[in-house]
Amino acid sequence: MLKNYLTFINRKIKEIKEIVGEEKALSVLSGGVDSSVVTVLGHKALGRNLKVVFINNGLMREKEPESVVKTFKKFGIKVKVVDAQNNFFRALRGKTDPEEKRKAITAAFYKDVFRKIVKEKKIKFLLQGTILTDIEETVAGIKRQHNVLVQIGILPEKEYGYKVIEPLIELRKDGVRKVAKLLGLPKSIYQRMPFPGPALSARVIGEANPERIAIVRKATEIVEGELKNSGAFQYFAVLMQDKATGIRNNKREFGNIIIIRCIESTDARKAKPTKLPWRVLEKITKRLTTEIPGVNRVCYDLTPKPPATIEYI
Repeated sequence: MLKNYLTFINRKIKEIKEIVGEEKALSVLSGGVDSSVVTVLGHKALGRNLKVVFINNGLMREKEPESVVKTFKKFGIKVKVVDAQNNFFRALRGKTDPEEKRKAITAAFYKDVFRKIVKEKKIKFLLQGTILTDIEETVAGIKRQHNVLVQIGILPEKEYGYKVIEPLIELRKDGVRKVAKLLGLPKSIYQRMPFPGPALSARVIGEANPERIAIVRKATEIVEGELKNSGAFQYFAVLMQDKATGIRNNKREFGNIIIIRCIESTDARKAKPTKLPWRVLEKITKRLTTEIPGVNRVCYDLTPKPPATIEYI
């Protein structure tokens, strides 16, 4: 099996070289395992002809841009951070429907921020971390994937003048992790949890404005910190749209509801909830309700996939 993945790496490096030639390619790095593997493969194939950017959309976890830049500097890969927070929050303003939010983020990325980068850097190719599961869920109609461009009505070569290269399209998440490890990526990346393309906006039910993103960002920091040694496949916090009556300082409070999601899986096609110790759930609940103003209700999601998806939207 190891030999197969080494063969895969060498084959993909050769393919990228042959496709791109002397032109320039771009990798949009999020810090997740998929985009990280694609970036390293592209760097090995193209060297300086691969341009790498991290788009700060305002929807990422705490200090994520700084962490990504620092990690890839060790590989000799320069990452340029593009501040596009205003673009994305403007696109999301007033939108509450999950599909409309995904469309808004996609439009802000491809038709606003990304279009400008491609034009400035004269990019002819985009390296993208689409994996087999993305395609499968798209074909099945489970949800729109931000990186399956045909589904979202984008023809990049016709509209923007660049072609998309998807080196990981034949792998699922477990295979990508094995490739990441063989490429020498740190454990923090090859064992990193999946993170949705729409980022924290996928974990806010209703409008994803700066104030609500700030709440789920803090909740994410707490949940990830407390569950980092759980061994689970994925764990995160979700901010609900509804509110609940609570009591704080002997006064009635109409506060926010946080859902904790923690699941076991190998490739994200099926998942079951982790049986977390009661003391762990109690500790997380106490932190969420005391460290985040306005949060007065915490629930633990016991639903497997199927019938639920892993993410909420």
